[in-house]
Amino acid sequence: MYEYIVKHIPKSQSKRPGIETTMESITVHNTANPRSTAMDERNWLTNQYNDRSASWHIAIDESQAVEAIPLSEVAWHAGTRQGNYSSIGIEVCESGDQVHVWENAVHLIAELLYKRNWDVDRVKTHKYWSGKNCPRLLLDRWSIFIKDIEAKLEEIESLNNQTNNTDSNSENNQGNNNPPQWKKDGIEYLADNGLLNNKELWLNKIDEPMPVWATMLLLKRIHEDANRG
Repeated sequence: MYEYIVKHIPKSQSKRPGIETTMESITVHNTANPRSTAMDERNWLTNQYNDRSASWHIAIDESQAVEAIPLSEVAWHAGTRQGNYSSIGIEVCESGDQVHVWENAVHLIAELLYKRNWDVDRVKTHKYWSGKNCPRLLLDRWSIFIKDIEAKLEEIESLNNQTNNTDSNSENNQGNNNPPQWKKDGIEYLADNGLLNNKELWLNKIDEPMPVWATMLLLKRIHEDANRG
């Protein structure tokens, strides 16, 4: 797993124009630098000797993901206006253990898809937009990369569904342990007047359907008490 770091670069026309936009896809790149880490890539964006009009949103390596530009802003990464204005740019580092880098990139992209309710068809290559041979380390294995993202997305969805179900059951159980007073009034009245035995048992079953035998027995006792009067 990786550490996610938010360290936005200052606004500038050549790197971070500060233009708010609506994202519709994710574009994957390789850094083309076998030695730089995600933080190195981020720091290069603010280096005084870097005069290129190029940037990205998140760089990911074997241990960190660094967000350099907010995901709702334009970055200059895709080579076309449409790609720049509608796609989140992910730089996958070529340094470090590439097995871990691959796994981290898969997880990061799957998380981004899940949060936006997107499917894997939203994941593009740099080559898709401009024809550039990028991401150069992933293009030959792109179908495998997408399948891994799809599997991770399904795993994330499954885990979140289990968590939501657990939370829902917990809330229901808490509600049963401490039901509102209006639910308890009938049980407490009948118990206090001798028409219901074992009040605690019935309070614990307060949201369950009442068995027919219990209903009949209760009506029988009410009828008997009425005849005595």
